[in-house]
Amino acid sequence: MLKWSIPVGRVFGIRLYLHWSLLATLTLITALLAGSILPAAYPGRSIAEYWSVGALAAVVFVLSLAAHELAHSVVAVHDGVPVRRITLWLLGGMSELQSEPNDPRTELRITLAGPLTSFAIGITALLLVVFLRDVADPVVTGSLAWLGIANVVLAVFNLLPGAPLDGGRVLHAVLWWRSGDRLAAAAGAARSGRVLGLILITLGGIQVLFTQNIGGLWLILLGWFLRNAANVELMNASMRHQLGDLEVGRIMTPTPTVVHADDDIRIFVTDVLPRLRHRTFPVVDRWDRPVGVLSLQDLTHAADRAGPIGGLARPLPDSARIHPDARVETVISTAVLRPGLDLLAVVDGGGRLVGIVTATDLRRVCERTSLGLPIERPPTDPG
Repeated sequence: MLKWSIPVGRVFGIRLYLHWSLLATLTLITALLAGSILPAAYPGRSIAEYWSVGALAAVVFVLSLAAHELAHSVVAVHDGVPVRRITLWLLGGMSELQSEPNDPRTELRITLAGPLTSFAIGITALLLVVFLRDVADPVVTGSLAWLGIANVVLAVFNLLPGAPLDGGRVLHAVLWWRSGDRLAAAAGAARSGRVLGLILITLGGIQVLFTQNIGGLWLILLGWFLRNAANVELMNASMRHQLGDLEVGRIMTPTPTVVHADDDIRIFVTDVLPRLRHRTFPVVDRWDRPVGVLSLQDLTHAADRAGPIGGLARPLPDSARIHPDARVETVISTAVLRPGLDLLAVVDGGGRLVGIVTATDLRRVCERTSLGLPIERPPTDPG
């Protein structure tokens, strides 16, 4: 998830986050409509009218972005793919899936749901313009026409064949279906995304240099983002290929030092902590089931605090509980672990803790795999 994102609630049970950069999107769209498009098309209106209609159109456009991402997520949940969250930000939205689709057909359904929703919103808005043009204020129908065109353009642009755009996911599904090799398909879609990003950067540069149109800067920004995101996806595909079917049980730290939820904070800090070299501790209940995470940073301002450690520990989300037979490549592609702060609890069939995986463990296995070295269990201290 992007840093500085705030939760705003749930829609159909899916958590929705807003990133601060979304304010820039709202501001840019409002300024574009109120300062250029609407005054040029409908002169003679008050500044307040232009800006109020422009701001409303910007908000509705952001809601249409949310609908686009929500369509992805609803279809994913329906097809058995859990969704972690939806985040809206500067360049649109992101639906974060907890796992990958099991087959190309499922991926294709999930992917196409977004562009089809944007296309439906766009066509609906344009039809409303036709029906309302004789009864509604022209400034309102003009902003509605812009919303319709913007959503149609969004749908078409998202279907360009390059990761991480929806078109890149479609390409991935097609390549996967034809070859049967998911990782090779991911690499192909990522390479296509790199080429697409370079094309957008070039077109934007030409537009800025030869037409003095600053709109080309937006193409350059989009191209830069796509190229960088595609590079990350290509690197991840290569790493997943190298890891193969490596299981979590081979890289976890077994029998880690644990903290019991009913231990006293003051006693732990004064008597136990000085003897330990660990930075992150799993917190377990009386049945050795992980319930939370405790780090040295959490203890910094709690040395004099009384009470059970369970009240100080950060809750362990369900997604942070994994089984020893889970594939490492899946964990790396879905888990976000901050060094010295977070961990994954490896549990047996009864939910009891049998090991942990930290950011250090994941980094170690990636480094050794890239060098062609054998995978060894991490030392007792997870760092």
